[in-house]
Parts: sequence; structure tokens; C-alpha cells
Amino acid sequence: MSHAPIDSGSAGVSVVAGERNMTSIVIISIIATLGGFLFGFDSGVINGTVDGLKIAFNSESAGTGFNVASILLGCAAGAFFAGPLSDSYGRRTILIISAVLFILSAWGAGIATSSVEFVIYRLIGGLAIGAASIICPAYISELVPAEYRGKLSSIQQIAIISGLTAAFLSNYVLAHAAGGSIHPFWMEYEAWRWMFWVGVIPAAIFLFSLLAIPESPRYLVTRGKSDKALAVLTKLYGATTAKKTVDDIYNSIAHDHKPSFSDLIDKTKGRVRPIIWVGVGLAILQQFVGINVVFYYGAVLWQAAGFSENDSLMINVVSGAASIGACFITFFLVDKVGRKPLLLVGSIGMTITLALVAYAFAGAPVDEKGNLMLTGNLAILALVSANLYVIFFNMSWGPIVWIMLGEMFPNQIRGTGLAVAGLAQWLANFLITWTFPMLLGSALGLSGAYGIYMLCSLFSVFFVIWWVHETKGVTLEQMEG
Repeated sequence: MSHAPIDSGSAGVSVVAGERNMTSIVIISIIATLGGFLFGFDSGVINGTVDGLKIAFNSESAGTGFNVASILLGCAAGAFFAGPLSDSYGRRTILIISAVLFILSAWGAGIATSSVEFVIYRLIGGLAIGAASIICPAYISELVPAEYRGKLSSIQQIAIISGLTAAFLSNYVLAHAAGGSIHPFWMEYEAWRWMFWVGVIPAAIFLFSLLAIPESPRYLVTRGKSDKALAVLTKLYGATTAKKTVDDIYNSIAHDHKPSFSDLIDKTKGRVRPIIWVGVGLAILQQFVGINVVFYYGAVLWQAAGFSENDSLMINVVSGAASIGACFITFFLVDKVGRKPLLLVGSIGMTITLALVAYAFAGAPVDEKGNLMLTGNLAILALVSANLYVIFFNMSWGPIVWIMLGEMFPNQIRGTGLAVAGLAQWLANFLITWTFPMLLGSALGLSGAYGIYMLCSLFSVFFVIWWVHETKGVTLEQMEG
């Protein structure tokens, strides 16, 4: 339907606190972040299955790296297509499709009998993760008040880390109960297969929960369904704020055409909008600091450093718990101190701790097989520095990048801007994940790999200072491209 806006005054939305239904807003946000939980679980579950994959599919380091990283190609495709598809069919609809794909992937990865079959199911899971990774924060940012947007959007990272930790804990329990990830467990299926099958449960919960939440009102306005958008916003914000918000959304979008990739080009200057480059830079640097090496290869990393499989899996659980605690720092501070200061603190902290980890690995002796032997002070330094690195990441670049990607693009280009940034993020993730086993087996080793991530973290300090602009308290209708 067409929409004739009433006088909307200023671009900002002043929500009448007495009319706001915060309980519903929080519940909707939590349901949306179940996609983040599955993002984390499906990403982290591979951590404890690497040995099983090597034996089951008879793969070497490059092949194992591709089996682990294959999901990320699906993530790149899912993130790229989910943005424009959500502009056409709705944020909620795409999340429902992603929930179905999560279920199919979790089941299929566990029943796979060949490397090709396994990769296919992991690619399907990647489509779901990629879609959820960008649509969940975008959906939340489009439903919550500006003054709480950072806090509620940061739940996404808490959910991701909770999913990772749940995967690590599940892997640990299953491997411990079976006597190892490659040993038979219930019904004579190897424990590593059950590690994947556990993911069916949260995926099913996500699917049915999505049926109870509304569509994004900003999507509804862009599709000419202002009456439905008004109904959603009235339930959440009250009638007064709902009318004003619908008008502000209407005034922030183009009416001569639907959102498209051509909107990413500044028509007056004939070049890509600067905000797109900032989004792409944030997305790539979030991965190039090497965080997912810890998440995806944590067990392999610590075994390479001389720890047993059992101890390595437990270290993952401890790292996950520390990560959740760090996310709560962001939860309480992001709407008070802002996005940029937290990013800057995180970049500096990660640079220092990555340098210490690289130093610890460089100074460790090796056994007759060439394996690192971390003992004494070097072992303590590596463990403490690695976990401090994880904490710095998860109080800054982990949650803040997802928050900013969900909110920084103007309404007209939010879907397409997310598509480009999401594609860049997952391709960078794939590159880091695929190359780590090869770096591990090269002359560079663990120390060289972490030295590379440290240099990327150092660059992120200057990227934040020069190119990132604060978005705290700015309404989505005020975002500039």
C-alpha cells in the first residue's frame, strides 16, 4: 500500500517510556539471537571432530583444513544472498529458512560417509550460519529503541559464544564418555558423529520460536505494508511513537525503486559509498586477527603445544566461559561509552596479547617429532595470554562489529550493505581457517601464525582511529552513507 507520511518533525525517534513494551522487545531479541547460538554451535562443533574426520575420510592437513573450512564458503554465500533476499521476502522469513537448514546440516554432517558428502552438508550449514550472522543483528537493530540497540544487539555475540561453549562442552562430555572422539558411543556410532547430531535440538527450538515473533517493521514499510508495520510498532512502542517511527522510516527510503545493489554507488560521485568500505574493513579485520583459529582449531592448537586431547578440550570450555564474561562487559558499556572506544581498547589489548602468545610459542622447545613442548612459565604465559586475547576480542571486535554492521547502513542499503560486508567477512574467515593447518605445518609454525594475526590486530588500531565513526544513540533513520 502507499503511505502518506504525517508531519514527523525531527529524524530522531523519542520513544514514550510509559508506552514501551520492553518485555516483548527483550523476548523477541532473545529469540532472534538463537540464530547466533546456532552460528556459534555449528562453527565450534568442528573443534572436537578433527581427529575423527581425518580417520573417517583419510585426509591430510590441506584436506582436513578444507573439511573444517568448507562451511565458511557456505557462510559467504549465505551472508551475501540473505541480505537482498531479506529485502524481498522479509528478515523473519530468511531466519525460518536458516533454521531448517541448521537442522538438515547437523543431521547430515553426522551421517556423512565420505568427505564430499560431509562438505555438502557443511555447506548447507554454512548457508544457515551466513544468513543468521547478518540477519539476526539487523532484525534486532530494526526492532529495538536506539538507546538500547547496542545492549540488545550485543546479546548476539553472547549467544554466539554460548553456542561455541555449548559445542565445546558437548564435545568434551561425549569424547570423555566414549573414551575419545574417534571411539564408538551410543548405538555404536562414533562420538564425533554425535557431536554434530546434538545441534539438531537447538535448531528445532529456533525454528518453532521464530513462528512467534513479528516481521521487521522497517522491512514492512519498504514493501509498502505500513499498516502492518504500524501494528507491530504499536504493540512494542505504543501508538504515539509507532506513528512517528513509521513516518521516519518512510522518509528514509527511496520510493522510485526497491532496494538494490546499485544503491551502494554514490550517484553524484560515481563510486562505492564510503560506509560500505568501512563495513567491509570491519568485517575482514574481525577475522584477520585470528580469533577463529582459537575457536575452530583450539583442540588441535593446544595438542600441538603439548597438551592432551582431554586437557585441550577442557581449555576450550574455559576459554568459552571467559568469552561469555567478556561479552557482558560490552553488554553493560556499549550504550554508555560507545562502539569506537571499545573497539580501540580491544585492538590494543589483542595486539599485546597476540605478541605474547607468539613469543611463548617461539621460545618453546620441540620433541624428536618436532612437536612443541610448552612447560613451566612459557605454558602459563601462552595460556594466560591466549585467554586474555579472547577476552579482549569478545569485549570489543566480537560483539561490536556485529552491532555496527546491523545498524550502520541507512535503511535503503541495509540489506545490500550487509550482503557485501557479510561476504567479505566469511571469505576472510575461510582464508584464515583454511591456511592455519598449512601454517602449522610450515616453517612459520604456531609462532609465525600468531605473529601474522598480531600485525593485523595492530593495523586495526589505526583503522578504528581513522575510519570508524561512532553510532551510539543514532537512530537508524539518521544513519548516513
